[in-house]
Amino acid sequence: MSSLQGYVDRRVLLVLQDGRAIVGVLAGYDQKSNVVLSDSKERIYSIDEGVEEVELGLYLVKGDMIVLIGEIDEAIDQAVDLASIRAEPILPIRY
Repeated sequence: MSSLQGYVDRRVLLVLQDGRAIVGVLAGYDQKSNVVLSDSKERIYSIDEGVEEVELGLYLVKGDMIVLIGEIDEAIDQAVDLASIRAEPILPIRY
């Protein structure tokens, strides 16, 4: 998991198997790809309302729940008006 080393102390987006989108600063990780996020928020997407952000704070995510990890460009992210975005929620993965 040395590829995650480049993301430490950077703002990332995690998409989880249950469809949740979590944004936070990658504080650490382990060999099982479990990650610790600080200053994290869950982004809840809706067709009827804008994107709602729920404060989570320090958050631990099991590695086997993670579908995607990507770095967020903070300047672009801050320039986006989340209240104006309408999108269907991401559906959970089914096995």
